[in-house]
Amino acid sequence: MLLLLLLTNAFVLLPWAGAGRIIGGCVAKPHSRPYMAYLEIQTGSQTSRCGGFLIRPDTVLSAAHCVDKEGAVRVTVILGAHNISAQEQSQQKIPVGQWVIHPEYSSAGTKNDIVLLKVCLKQRAMINNNVQCISIAKENERVEEGAECSVSGWGQISVTGQRSDVLMEVELKVQNEQICEQVFHNYQCQSMICVGDAYSKKSPYKGDSGGPLVCNKKAHGIASYVHTYNLFPEVFTRISYFEPWIRKQLRRFALQDTPGSPFSE
Repeated sequence: MLLLLLLTNAFVLLPWAGAGRIIGGCVAKPHSRPYMAYLEIQTGSQTSRCGGFLIRPDTVLSAAHCVDKEGAVRVTVILGAHNISAQEQSQQKIPVGQWVIHPEYSSAGTKNDIVLLKVCLKQRAMINNNVQCISIAKENERVEEGAECSVSGWGQISVTGQRSDVLMEVELKVQNEQICEQVFHNYQCQSMICVGDAYSKKSPYKGDSGGPLVCNKKAHGIASYVHTYNLFPEVFTRISYFEPWIRKQLRRFALQDTPGSPFSE
């Protein structure tokens, strides 16, 4: 599911056409993860795909590298989906009005890989049993080594297989920071989380970029990248580190929605 882009000896979990699935995972119970978002990114004639998750009725959190592209980019969010190829009544397809990439995002080393996407004001998400928001980790709230967490997304059944149309999920364990420091030259423990190990043979993959690392029913990470030649471990953006910036952007979004505001749509 997570699409991997070769970059400084690491694959960014990017979403291209034919994006993948979760390695070693299983099919999720339909609509058991109502916060999940499926992102369609249109750049010219090319369509790529990513994951994301709803944190407010008008806001989806994802990975910056998903939308960091040259030329005009259009992003559409699909909420309430289980089978992304079917026309399910539960689905809500909403265009993204704008997005904010972290100002210190760098594709070199995939640092600060986080983006907030604001859906169009008139088509914000309708919260129901199939579409719900998920809480995010607060500043200074860290997930500990050994914690059991989950990742979900749409995509391949193997490295070379076809992508899955239904939502897949996998359980992963948070690893010691030193493991990722040894594998990834640009790993930063303050802003990243080291997840997954070779023994479990489980990993997010092509097209899963931007999906949440969920621990104790709270989003702690954003799927970012893995090593070029080894799918284990994986690097996730640490949400708690960016929580103050996220809150600042959410306040800005709220101001935009105020009638008469110079920032309103």
